[in-house]
Amino acid sequence: MVAAPHGRSGKTVLTLGLLRALRRQGCAVQPFKKGADFIDPGWHTVAAGRTSRNLDRYFMEPDQIRAVVRGASAGADVCVVEAAMGLYDGLDAEGSTSSAEIAKITATPVVLVLDVTRMTRTAGALVLGCCAFDPDVRIAGVILNRVRGARQRALVTEVIERTCGIPVVGAVPADARLNVPDRHLGLVTSGETDERERLLDGIADVVAEWVDLDAVRAIAASAGELPAAAGSGLVGDAADAPGARATIAVVRDEAFSFYYPENLAALERAGARLVFVRSLGDEALPSDVDGLYVGGGFPEEFAEQLQANEAFRRSVRERAEHGLPVYAECGGLMYLGRRLVHRGRSYDMAGVLGLDTVVQDRQTAHGYARAVVGASGSWLDPGMVLVGHEHHHSQATDLDPALRFAYAVERGRGIVPGFDGACTGNVVAGYLHVNALASPAWAPSFVRAAERYRARRSAR
Repeated sequence: MVAAPHGRSGKTVLTLGLLRALRRQGCAVQPFKKGADFIDPGWHTVAAGRTSRNLDRYFMEPDQIRAVVRGASAGADVCVVEAAMGLYDGLDAEGSTSSAEIAKITATPVVLVLDVTRMTRTAGALVLGCCAFDPDVRIAGVILNRVRGARQRALVTEVIERTCGIPVVGAVPADARLNVPDRHLGLVTSGETDERERLLDGIADVVAEWVDLDAVRAIAASAGELPAAAGSGLVGDAADAPGARATIAVVRDEAFSFYYPENLAALERAGARLVFVRSLGDEALPSDVDGLYVGGGFPEEFAEQLQANEAFRRSVRERAEHGLPVYAECGGLMYLGRRLVHRGRSYDMAGVLGLDTVVQDRQTAHGYARAVVGASGSWLDPGMVLVGHEHHHSQATDLDPALRFAYAVERGRGIVPGFDGACTGNVVAGYLHVNALASPAWAPSFVRAAERYRARRSAR
């Protein structure tokens, strides 16, 4: 696990460099990301050439976490887990959802990334504190980051190794090649970044020069056996799914790329055949689709192109008006509204829902979310619990007074205080990014709605 005492220590960029550098050595590297995150795993996937998976104690039971690691790491030589925030940071004083808990559940050794800006001997105190804070977490190495020169590198290394008995396995200076484009939700998505391979290779060059990759591999090898896990069928890759009973289109392009792999696999296990469509380039939804899934992303950054593809927007609107089951979250909600307002400009969206969204300068929601479906008339079963997260800078405005809401919010912000999941006809769209492992009834419910639509379509 690549972790740090606090966020903005540089662990994401160094993780990308490790993934790419190890891959260039011929290692099959399996990446993971702790927490509710879509952007970093997208970069991991490009850097490692293997799909990154999320690990999160709020969403997943310990056996599920171990099963995800076991299944995803088949055929890998090394697994690298990028932590989130500070190593011990969680929802409560016990750190029950922290990266440290993931390390303990999976018996994973930790390499601590330490930003040593304006720091020498105090670095030893920070590392010693992290080591002593929870003896069940094994901190096995340290990578110094943003080192200013040989003198600082030598002094900090001596203090840590002498005081803590832990090897410093890297000392990385500030370098322009480590600069990755950034925006308000984190890194720019990997799919929209020009020359991403050159960028990742540049990061890997720096890491290979300043980090002892053999030492990192030795630390990984010291992890030993992954603790046994039960119930791994919950997290399979849908290879054993029954024959497809309905076709669900998934909008996946530069504007909409936020999907948990577990969600897509859960839909396939429930009997869906997935087809991927592009809101920016396709002229219409395929004629044979029985459902539509529009995930999150950055529609505001592509609002002009989304508006320009009027044919696709019209296709979505017309199919929704004819009863197509639609599930949309966050960016997808914004797309289904009437208008999207960003930086003072208004852009036409699909017009499926009677609301507009306005992108704010500040964060409007960030954190885990939980909601319970009510008797709204949507295809979601009343009483179903949806667990996921919210992370956005937009606000829904000018809501149609007749707009219904599919679920009551128990944790999170929602579209309006206490409610999320705007619905009309067979459309459900909200700010909550659902996680299928934590919401096992969601995918079967979606597929059943698509099956019913398919039966009506076939009867016409």
